[in-house]
Amino acid sequence: MASPAAASSVLLLLLAAFTAGAGAATFTIKNNCGYTVWPAATPVGGGRQLNPGQTWTLQVPAGTQSGRIWGRTGCSFNGAGRGRCATGDCAGALSCTLSGQPPLTLAEFTIGGGGANDYYDISVIDGYNLPMDFSCSNGKNLHCGTPRCPDAYLYPSDNSKNHGCRGNSNYKVTFCP
Repeated sequence: MASPAAASSVLLLLLAAFTAGAGAATFTIKNNCGYTVWPAATPVGGGRQLNPGQTWTLQVPAGTQSGRIWGRTGCSFNGAGRGRCATGDCAGALSCTLSGQPPLTLAEFTIGGGGANDYYDISVIDGYNLPMDFSCSNGKNLHCGTPRCPDAYLYPSDNSKNHGCRGNSNYKVTFCP
C-alpha cells in the first residue's frame, strides 16, 4: 500500500498533467488553393508543405501570446529544411522560429490571454500574399480576399479588428477560401 505522501504526490502529478492540457486550442490549417502553400506558425508549429486540399493540425497551449500563422508561396527547400520562399520567407527555414518577411497575410492570436477569452485577427499591415479565412468555433469568421479586406488590420493604428472567442475553442485557417 502506498504511503499518504506518495499518494499525494501522484495526485499532484495527475492534476498538473490535466491542468497543462486545459485551455489548449486546436488549429486546423487547410490549403484550398490550386497550388502548394507552405504554412508557418510561431511560436509553436514551425512550418510544412501543404499541397492543394491538405490540412495541418496544430495544438496550441494556453498562455500562447503573439501567435501567428501565415502562408508562404513559391518555396523550395532541400532535405535539411533550408531554402527560400517568394513570399512569407522566414530566414530560409522550412520550420519557422522567426516571423515571415513581407508580404504576408497574417492570422494572429492569443490563447488564454485575458481571463476566459482568446483573441484573434487577420492583419495585412505587412502586406498581402494569399486570401485567407480565420475563424473561431464560437466566434466570427474573418475573411480576407483582397489586399484591402475590411475584416483585417490595414495599418498600425487601425482598431476594432480584434475579436474575442471563448477559451477552449478551436480555430480554422483556410488559404484560398
